[in-house]
Amino acid sequence: MLKGKFDDKVLAKAVQALNKHLPVERKTLLALLSEDKPAVQGRDNSVYRIRREELQKIANLIPKEDYEKLKLPIYIELTSEYGRGIARVHGKSECKIVKRILGKEKEKQEAVDEIFIHRDDMRKLRRELQTATQYAFFYKLS
Repeated sequence: MLKGKFDDKVLAKAVQALNKHLPVERKTLLALLSEDKPAVQGRDNSVYRIRREELQKIANLIPKEDYEKLKLPIYIELTSEYGRGIARVHGKSECKIVKRILGKEKEKQEAVDEIFIHRDDMRKLRRELQTATQYAFFYKLS
């Protein structure tokens, strides 16, 4: 029993180390658009720039009233719970952006606050929004 708990703690620490690049605080699209050099500060004290072209692309995909709701970078959440090659994106505005980038938006589909995407979609999303998306890793303790 002790061995399992030790393994969980080691894995949790490893996942924490994988996430050191994540920002201390995500910023809204509105705030980033107003910055001369749009960026967020990572937990490791690094500064991660977000390209203005990507911010403009995102701004063109959602109405202005959503600029204050959308938090960037968009997290592509990875965990073994979802299965191999599957990730989750969370947040209504974030899901709306991802669906539009991936061409998966349906006419009369109601807004959702989470979607699951497969490996090919993750690659496409990262190609389109290299600096406005980040991988986030999770491990659920047993």
